[in-house]
Amino acid sequence: MEKAYFAHETAVVDEGCTIGAGTKIWHFSHIMPKSVLGENCNIGQNVVISPEVVLGKNVKVQNNVSIYTGVTCEDDVFLGPSCVFTNVINPRSAVNRKNEYMRTTVKTGASIGANATIVCGHDIGKFAFIGAGAVVTKTVPDYALVVGNPAKQLGWMSEFGERLEFNQDGIAVCKESGEKYQLKDQKVVKLTTNN
Repeated sequence: MEKAYFAHETAVVDEGCTIGAGTKIWHFSHIMPKSVLGENCNIGQNVVISPEVVLGKNVKVQNNVSIYTGVTCEDDVFLGPSCVFTNVINPRSAVNRKNEYMRTTVKTGASIGANATIVCGHDIGKFAFIGAGAVVTKTVPDYALVVGNPAKQLGWMSEFGERLEFNQDGIAVCKESGEKYQLKDQKVVKLTTNN
């Protein structure tokens, strides 16, 4: 039976993975047992996806990314080149802490920039935007824009990846899509959808 996904001849896909139709796995990447990749994902070159990692549909993983056990990425997540996730808060070579893995969820539509590090146990909110090189050491709210080391919030982003500027009534309009958002009690919600 023909595979419903593509894997380059140099990729290693271990038995016991689940890989959705239309997914592409490129050069020198390693997909480990019990990992789940949704439909239409794109796994770049030299990517490691550890056991029990879950990727939703249409997840884009750029080159040299390491996704370790305990990480779940929901649909439409973007992981920039060389970003990395941790899964143990206090690793030591001589101390086995596999039973202490902490979980991290990257929620729908979030983007993580190149060379960012996500310290385990901190979720990334829906449509959040993590700047290149950021070191995330706490949970990131939906639609938040965070940058730096340690990462600090600078503002808010639309679902199209445009910076939101809120007026005195707490309303912002995405310049690209025309969708409206509301900021209330330091939380952003989308008010309209333009199709």
